Parts: sequence; structure tokens; C-alpha cells
Amino acid sequence: RRAQTARLLIDQTALPLTTVAFTAGFESIRQFNDTMRTSFGCTPTAMRKQVKPGVAGAGEIALRLRYRPPFAAGALLAYLATRAIPGVEEISGGSYRRTVVMPRSRGIVTLEPHTDNATVVLRLGFDDLIDLPLLVQHCRQLFDLDADPMAIHETLSTDAALRPLLETQPGLRIPGAINGFELAVRAILGQQISVAGARTLAARLVAKLGEPLAAPRGGLTHYFPTAAAVADADLAGIGLTGARIASLRALARSVAAGEIVLERTADRQETTERLLALPGVGPWTASYIALRALGDPDAFPAADLGLRRALERLGRPADARSIVTMAEAWRPWRGYATLHLWTSLANQGAKP
Repeated sequence: RRAQTARLLIDQTALPLTTVAFTAGFESIRQFNDTMRTSFGCTPTAMRKQVKPGVAGAGEIALRLRYRPPFAAGALLAYLATRAIPGVEEISGGSYRRTVVMPRSRGIVTLEPHTDNATVVLRLGFDDLIDLPLLVQHCRQLFDLDADPMAIHETLSTDAALRPLLETQPGLRIPGAINGFELAVRAILGQQISVAGARTLAARLVAKLGEPLAAPRGGLTHYFPTAAAVADADLAGIGLTGARIASLRALARSVAAGEIVLERTADRQETTERLLALPGVGPWTASYIALRALGDPDAFPAADLGLRRALERLGRPADARSIVTMAEAWRPWRGYATLHLWTSLANQGAKP
């Protein structure tokens, strides 16, 4: 991963090679040179001579993130747009933009898909590049850029009911999460209410507890609140029930204490079990978090109302037992099947 990040920076930025080395995570210039020579057959200096790095706007760098086509960029952006948290996220002009807090840095990222050359342009306006490798990884996860759409299609297209959906939206990706805690909060806020209602509650939470930017950047005004900020905060007055407040506090305290890790590196089964032990978190919420925050491609909210409606429209049995039985043929891509079924409902669903 260090070598790939360094190659990306050499090819696409004008950063000095010393900066590239330490930004990519190497501990010494010698280690940097040796690893790049072993991985790519030439030194960093020779690589830099072969390219003409591009330059982004002032205070920004731009990177091109590649993916395997096809890529249903429009469907992904539409999904994120209807769920974007005001002040934290915005979608306009075919690009997604948001504030981000990393372990040692913070700033704004913009992701703009380009289907003509199978890349997503990532523009970074950050106060420090020390977290760049992790940030690039999280951005790839957000847009599910490491998916293998052909392998997914091969399995799911064996189901005659799913095949037309796959042909309508080839390369549909699972929207991931840059911030797993944020996604989990969003899932709890969205329980049993509309998408618009959940966005309103999330916006109030951000306004109350989120850290403001030094100056607004378009529609971006705040960083999403940390788990520590939510854990013991007064959540009254933003429209939450007592039970929902208890759920959010329990989640925040567990994440802040390190008892629940909402990252792709976490053990999925253990994390799901700990989520289910929280008050107000049931199988649907845990599955949704596993799908988007933990990156489980086989996560399957079998009792989801939207899933049942989509199957009914396709003329399939929609009782719980039939759905679980039917979905066995979709493994290990039940999460992608779920996204295709949700997408087929257009704007009729009510997913958080």
C-alpha cells in the first residue's frame, strides 16, 4: 500500500520526492528507494522523469483513483445525495464533496467520477498530508472502487428476477463510509422514519455538536461530531425520543472506548454482535452498518421493508422465510443484490 500511494503521488503531483516518501508512510529515504525499485523496477527519481505531474487548485492536490468498469456513477451519487448531511456533505455538478476528520489531519475532499477513462478524481484540501494513505483508502471504500463488477454480475445474473436490474444499472456499487461512526449514527437516526426526516435530525446533531469550519466552504460548515463529543452530550431539543438518545449515547460511548470499531479492518462478526448488544440496535440496523461501514458485501437486512416491496414488484414471494431462502443463491454478494432491489424502487423506499 505504501508503494502504491507513493507511485500515485509521483505520477500525479509535483510534491518533492522526500515529501512523497514520508507522506506514503516510509520511515527512511533508503527504504523508500529500495521498496520502489523492488516493486516497480526503477527508482523514484526515474519515475518522476517519466511523468509530468498535474497541479490542482491552490492548496489542493488532485489524484486519479482507478476502478474496474462498469461503474454506475449516477446511481451512487443519487443515493448519497438523498442522504447527504447538511453542513457536512454536498453533491452538485456530478461530484461529491464533504468535510473529513482523520486521526492527525482534517479538511475537505471532492470526488468526481469520470466514466470515460475509468477514474474518480480525488481533490484534497487538507491541512496536512500525513494521513494521505488512509484517506485515499477511505475514499476508495466510500465509492466502492475495489469492487469486481464482473464477478458480482456473474453470480447475481443467474437469478432471472435480478438479471434485468443488473442490466439497468451495470456496475452498481455499495455506498461505503469515510467515517464509520457517522454512518452508524445516521443508521440509528433513520430507524422507522423517512430519509428526509433522518437528514433533518442529522443536521440538527451536527449544528449542536459538530466543530464549525474556520469559514464556510460553500454548503460545508461543520465537521461531523466525534464519538467522544456525542457520548455525554445533552441531546434534548433536536427532536429525538428518549430511546433514540439512549441508543446514540451507548453507541458513542462504546466507540469512544474502543469497544466497537467501525472500520473495514474490524472483525465483522464480533462488531455485529457488539452492535446488537446496544439498546435500540436490531438486526436491520446492524446489517446496514455492516454493509456500508464494515464493507461486508454479503450483509443482508432480510426483514427490510423496501427489500420486500421490491421483491413483490418482481412477483417474488416476500415473506421472511422465502426471502432468506432465495438469497442463498446470491452469496457472497447479497449486499449488492439488496442495493439493486432498493435502487429498483427509485424514490419509493425509505432507507437511511
